[in-house]
Amino acid sequence: MLLTIVSFIIVLSVLVLIHELGHFLTAKKLGVKVEEFGFGFPPRIYGKKIGETLYSINLLPIGGFVKLYGEDDAGAGKVSLSKSQRPTTKDQTRAYFTRPVWQRGAIVVAGVIMNFLLAVAIISYLYSVPGVPTAGDKVTIAQLVPGAPAQKAGLHIGDTITAINKTPITLADQVSTLVKKNLGHPIVIQIKNQKNQTSTIAVIPRTHYPSNQGALGIVMSNNNILKKYPWYEAPIRGTIDSLQQSWMIVQGLGKLVNEVAVKREVPQDVAGPIAIAQLTGQFAQYGFNSLLSLVALLSLNLAVVNILPIPALDGGRFFFILIEAITRWKIPSEVEGRVNAIGMIVLLGLIVLITFHDIFRLFTGQPLLPKM
Repeated sequence: MLLTIVSFIIVLSVLVLIHELGHFLTAKKLGVKVEEFGFGFPPRIYGKKIGETLYSINLLPIGGFVKLYGEDDAGAGKVSLSKSQRPTTKDQTRAYFTRPVWQRGAIVVAGVIMNFLLAVAIISYLYSVPGVPTAGDKVTIAQLVPGAPAQKAGLHIGDTITAINKTPITLADQVSTLVKKNLGHPIVIQIKNQKNQTSTIAVIPRTHYPSNQGALGIVMSNNNILKKYPWYEAPIRGTIDSLQQSWMIVQGLGKLVNEVAVKREVPQDVAGPIAIAQLTGQFAQYGFNSLLSLVALLSLNLAVVNILPIPALDGGRFFFILIEAITRWKIPSEVEGRVNAIGMIVLLGLIVLITFHDIFRLFTGQPLLPKM
C-alpha cells in the first residue's frame, strides 16, 4: 500500500510539473509575466517568491497551475491600472491577454507538447533497454477463469491471440468487440503459444456470465517485450510509437463517450484515479523501467485529453483562440467563462462516475486489465 501511494504521488507530480513547466517556460520565453507556479490546488501550504514569480505548494495534490499576469479563468483577462499609469506601461505589455494570438496559442498548447515529448523521451529510452514490457500490438492472455469457456477450450496463460474468425487481432478491444457480436455462437480463435507454435481453437462465448468474468473468462494484456534499437534509431521508433499510442487513446476516448452517452455505463477497461493508483503500484513492483512505461502512457493520455476541444481544458481554450485567429473576432470573456464552467461541471461529473466505477471494481475484485 505504501509503495502504491508513494509511486502514485511521484508519478502524478512528474506529469503535472512537466505539463505546467511547458506553460511556464513558454510564457517566460515570450516575455509574459508569470505571477505564480503552483503544484497542487489551494489552499496554499507553502510559497516562496523568487524574482517576480511565487512558487507554491498547495494542499490538494491533484494537479497544478501557472497563473499568468492579466489572465482570468476564461483565458481573457484584464489589468487594473491607476489613472496615472498609461496603457503602454511595461506591466501592461507583459499581460497575457494583450499578446498576439499566436503567442497565446503557443502558451496554451505548450503543456500538451511537453507531455508528448516526455512520452517520446521515455519510450525512446526504453527502446534502448531490452526486455521492458510496454503497450504494443500483441494481445496476450494474462489470466484465465477456471471453468470458463476459454479455459475449457484449451487456452492458456501466455497465449497470444493472433486472429478471431480470420480477423487479425492487434488490440484487446478487437477481441471484446468480436466476442460480443458472437455470444452463443462458435468462434475460431487462432493463437500462438509461448513456444511460438500456432493453432486454432473453437469456443462458444456464453450469453450469461458473472459480471466480473466476461463471456470467455479471460483477462487480456496488450503488452509486448520491447526490441532494443541503436541510440540513433530509438528516438525515431519512440516518436512513431508515441503517435500510434496517441491514436489508440483517441479511439478509446471515442468508445468511452459512446458507452457513457448511449449505454449509460463506463467501459470495463477505463481507469480513473483509484485504478491508476493501483496500476502504478503494480508497475512499481516490476521495477523502475516498467514504471517508466506507465508514466509514458499516462503522459500521452494527459496530452491527448488536454488537446481535445473540450471547454475548461487546454484544447478548449486553444479552440477559442483559433476562432479568434480565423474570424478576427474575440469571443467575449463572459461567454467563454460560462462555456468553460459548463465544461468543468461535465468533466467533474465524468470523473465522479469513473471513480465510482473504480470503487465498485475494487470491492468486487474485478481485474484492471480488459476482460472478455
